[in-house]
Amino acid sequence: MHEMGKKAVLIGCNYRGTKAELKGCVNDVWRMHKCLIHYYGFLDEDITILIDTDSSYTQPTGKNIRFAMSRLLRSAQSGDVLFIHYSGHGTRLPAETGDEDDTTGYDECIVPTDMNVITDDDFREFVAKVPRDSRITIVSDSCHSGGLIELAKEQIGESTHEGAPISSPGFKNYLHRTGEDALESRDFEEERGGLHENHNYMKNRSLPLSTLVDILKQRSGEDDVEIGKIRPTLFHIFGEDASPKVKSFIKFFLNKFQQGDGESGGHSGILGLVKNITQGLLNYTLNDIEEEYEDPEDNRTPEEYATSTKHNTVERGILLSGCQTDQTSADASPHGNPDEAYGAFSNAIQAIIAETGGVVTNRQLVLKARKKLHRQGYTQKPGLYCSDDNASAPFVC
Repeated sequence: MHEMGKKAVLIGCNYRGTKAELKGCVNDVWRMHKCLIHYYGFLDEDITILIDTDSSYTQPTGKNIRFAMSRLLRSAQSGDVLFIHYSGHGTRLPAETGDEDDTTGYDECIVPTDMNVITDDDFREFVAKVPRDSRITIVSDSCHSGGLIELAKEQIGESTHEGAPISSPGFKNYLHRTGEDALESRDFEEERGGLHENHNYMKNRSLPLSTLVDILKQRSGEDDVEIGKIRPTLFHIFGEDASPKVKSFIKFFLNKFQQGDGESGGHSGILGLVKNITQGLLNYTLNDIEEEYEDPEDNRTPEEYATSTKHNTVERGILLSGCQTDQTSADASPHGNPDEAYGAFSNAIQAIIAETGGVVTNRQLVLKARKKLHRQGYTQKPGLYCSDDNASAPFVC
């Protein structure tokens, strides 16, 4: 009989030396590392660390994060406990093709250090492959993190309620969306509301699209990167290593070219860019652009994955988010000492675990964190996204 395993991936992005720099994300990783070992019985060798402040560790690039997540899946067996903690920037891109399962009108993303974003769709596909009788807990201390696992039931939060902004579906509508329109979703640059008087350093963990564009300009060497060209630019820079959702987007446009939709006037900017990128970069066919997490060493049969993506996501994925989709999460430090900086949500989790000895349900943890952050003067409201059973299940294990 297989003995239950406990495996974790911890990701901290401080973006040192860039416009996006944060102070507390790597500290969050080390505190969670200690917590998993001390309270939850994880072994050090079963915890993968990705941080950007020490070159001896794997760097948290988009490719490396996706590989670490794929390896977590590959090593997992039925009944295992899986855990991911991400501290870093979040952002959200206006949803581009009106996905029918889209609930917020945006692609919520985490932002690896190389800006090779990982979207909510990517997380959904990942969670859908968790083995039977296993579950994965994801803590995302980043902005716009509510709803990061698409389709998971909202237990605590306001991210997917009626009234959330919904994108206009369809290819034509995306093409007509201007940079100014897209900028409406970028802001949240300043944390609204009060701030605990002892926190002299604070920055939010939202990466504005304007900053993302500036960094992508530097990476690509192109000056004409605009809000509406972020996905083609990501594919231009990262190619096969780009997010599966970004590659899906490129595939969508290429299909439109094949159908002749790309010949109409007025859309030459985005269509021309996509066409030029793909003609110059792709050395493989449309069918080779995969939309899932693929691992050549993963030999499990399809039967070993559950059949329904939605069912799997709801039953196996647990997301604890630092805030709602339209909110920012704080990066702060006591008395202004950046060496002691942390994510406000991560810090609240650590305090609650210390108070409870680690014996707390997912629902209790999020509700307690909400109260604690409110008392400390933060406006962000953590969320919980999972099945009813997992809401009342113990945190982590």
